[in-house]
Amino acid sequence: MPATHEVTNQVPPLAGHDVADDPALLAGLERAGAGWATGELHELGRLAGTEQAQEWGRLVNENEPVLRTHDRYGNRIDEVEFHPYWHELMKVATAHGLHGTPWQDPREGAHAARAAKFYVWGQVEAGHSCPISMTYAVVPALRHNQELASIYEPLLTSREYDPQLTVPTTKAGITAGMSMTEKQGGSDVRAGTTQATPNGDGSYRLTGHKWFTSAPMCDVFRVGWIEPI
Repeated sequence: MPATHEVTNQVPPLAGHDVADDPALLAGLERAGAGWATGELHELGRLAGTEQAQEWGRLVNENEPVLRTHDRYGNRIDEVEFHPYWHELMKVATAHGLHGTPWQDPREGAHAARAAKFYVWGQVEAGHSCPISMTYAVVPALRHNQELASIYEPLLTSREYDPQLTVPTTKAGITAGMSMTEKQGGSDVRAGTTQATPNGDGSYRLTGHKWFTSAPMCDVFRVGWIEPI
């Protein structure tokens, strides 16, 4: 197309900057005793500010996940297929410990450091922060059952991202989703009516209707329920 005029009133693309170059954020990190994480935060911030990372976020949002109910042979698989860049975003988030890693980090300010990194990397693309955030949130609940925690916590806090659909305990790292929402309660999880009845062998029978399950491609799930009186 022939040139008609030069556009001077539009801002240029914001790329090649450090998203973590935020005085208030850095001051808060120091105040929380997490100054030791500043280097990694800037590393993540520089990556978040690249054209490449922004392209990951753009294409992930333009190419929504697809549910594949069956494979080519007609076998039921119920697999959620994501754009390849989704896995790149997840890999970076996991490698930098934005999920469950702080629960096994004894350093002062470990959780504040995680929050700062989550804030920085979440500016690239918000959707993948859902399973990352739930993986972080599930660990303290899991610790109410030490037997399960001893098996799954090391995997939930691992910095290895493994998207394979296979037995969770055979993987290098896992993510956690949540099944909490019910029709009558919406986001008010206190209004849930799902019941858990002990089977006598340490397992429970769940009876209820969950209306929405967050991040169904995850490996394990926290389910909201009440125990019958």
